[in-house]
Amino acid sequence: MFVMEVDDNLDLALVEPKFAQLYLDIVVCERDYLSQWLAWPILAHDEAFFLGFIQRSLHDYAEGKSMTCAMIWQGKVVGNTSFNTINRSLKKVEIGYWLSAEYQGNGIVTKSVAKLIEIAFLELAMEKVEISAAIENEASRGVAERLGFVHEGTITRSENLNGRIIDHAVYGLSRTAWALHRH
Repeated sequence: MFVMEVDDNLDLALVEPKFAQLYLDIVVCERDYLSQWLAWPILAHDEAFFLGFIQRSLHDYAEGKSMTCAMIWQGKVVGNTSFNTINRSLKKVEIGYWLSAEYQGNGIVTKSVAKLIEIAFLELAMEKVEISAAIENEASRGVAERLGFVHEGTITRSENLNGRIIDHAVYGLSRTAWALHRH
């Protein structure tokens, strides 16, 4: 297992097939909660759904297009964070994340995203990190704001979320701003 330690309680692990059932267990319990901000939970009804997701994620990782990790809190898979895209020509990554409702309030996503930002700038030599979140998703937007991202604008009618058309707030963090923010 490819694992990066974030702190004593939190690790990021590159997705692997054994996580499929663990992801399904979360979705079965929290489908309605997760479906507020994610389009895929209503489609995730079996382990095969997540095995396909993991297989595609590993293929894209091998090609350098993305990097998808499970967030592991105190030894338990509690969610997912990723470079949804790695754009080498623009030197930009886009980060996404979701977390089980049961584990919110522990700083898990903020710490995980901070680790991905560090990887983006120090290991991948990116110049920008971007996060897009539904305007109404205050928890997700809070992560970007806590980490020093700038709200660059709003994309109206950005996503059809299970029949609900939503706008996205787009946040950006430059390498320069990050270097200033972390010191």
